[in-house]
Amino acid sequence: MPPPPVSPRIGLALGGGGARGLAHIPVLEALDDLGLKPVQISGTSIGAIMGAAYAGGRSGQEIRELALEIFADRNSVLSRLWQLRPKRFVDMFRSAPIQFDPERVLEVFIGKFLPDSFEDLEIPLRILATDFYGCEEVDFESGPLLPALAASIAIPAIFRPVRYAGRHLIDGGVVNPLPFDGLRSNCDIVIAVDVVGAPVPRDERDDISMLDSLFGSSQILMQTITRQKLKLEQPDILVRPPNDTIRVLDFMKAERILDKAETLRAVTREQLTNLIKEPMDVT
Repeated sequence: MPPPPVSPRIGLALGGGGARGLAHIPVLEALDDLGLKPVQISGTSIGAIMGAAYAGGRSGQEIRELALEIFADRNSVLSRLWQLRPKRFVDMFRSAPIQFDPERVLEVFIGKFLPDSFEDLEIPLRILATDFYGCEEVDFESGPLLPALAASIAIPAIFRPVRYAGRHLIDGGVVNPLPFDGLRSNCDIVIAVDVVGAPVPRDERDDISMLDSLFGSSQILMQTITRQKLKLEQPDILVRPPNDTIRVLDFMKAERILDKAETLRAVTREQLTNLIKEPMDVT
């Protein structure tokens, strides 16, 4: 009697891109459709949040429902944002523009939905941040989860850097916006989800605003990093949502983002099914 087929070891890389990162969800749902779970997840920024929720045992559908629930009601979002206001009037003028505490943001919006530590996760997870003064990537794979996530999402100008273990940490997308490197050594199939996007004109008559200039420049830099990485190594599956005018903080457009990214579910499912059918060394 032949031995049962061995499932391939799948590595999943979830990139940074702000609100566009909600497009990770259809890819997670594609894995659920096939009854497959990654053996390792690597995430940057919004990808780190999605990876933590999925590695913590939530299904793609559950993550979709949570995202839509959190951002369905503008008044509810404004109420949460009000909780993030500076406690003292003088603190409002210490930095311009006002920068949020990323760990507090996570606590207010999704803290109750996440495990406390990496050790509580069902799937090994690597979260990436950037050491501001060290000019290098910092990887988290153990210990408390929230500080690692806070560091990974600390987009400059929006969030304050996170001080942790003697370092000043900012958004992981600054050094590694699509962290598929390192997965190959432990995985047969590597899936990478690139949600960075690129600047898109809204109206030819409009000038580029300060925020659009800042975030668009970040997109260009992150795309450049990813292109260079892809010259050295290729994931087995690389998926990207359609490029559009979604901004980094457009989370209130969650339903629209998910609708536009829905094709990624079928694309991922089809490509993964074809790869699994191919002979491969899974020993």
